[in-house]
Amino acid sequence: MTTTNSAELASQASGEILNFSEIQGKYLPIKATVTYGGQDSGDIINLVKAPAGYVFDHGYHTADTSSGSATLAYGITGSTGKYRAAATFTATDTPTLFGVVAGMAELDADETIIATIAAHALPAAGTLIVTFVFRKY
Repeated sequence: MTTTNSAELASQASGEILNFSEIQGKYLPIKATVTYGGQDSGDIINLVKAPAGYVFDHGYHTADTSSGSATLAYGITGSTGKYRAAATFTATDTPTLFGVVAGMAELDADETIIATIAAHALPAAGTLIVTFVFRKY
């Protein structure tokens, strides 16, 4: 059996003294509250603005109403699935994690994060809360 180390542990093993702010960082959660209103497939919902210099760590969303057959993607214009690929979200009152490794790079500029409804309409009523957690090293 082969054992490998994370990049961070490999640095420590070589004697490098790590700056804990580079490992842990400063967290910045940004919350968006969306009221379902029957938004249709292809519609876009502007969610939050993420600041330059931060790295996406993870996100989670919670809703009081199932989105049914509607699929939601979280991302930016030109990369609508940057933070979450289009998928249904049918759980209610259950915080659900999401994240895409490709979206976990330091932001060069501020980004407006959007939700794209990729299939079917959202429910006519209900609330969706989406939290994006960024980290600054």
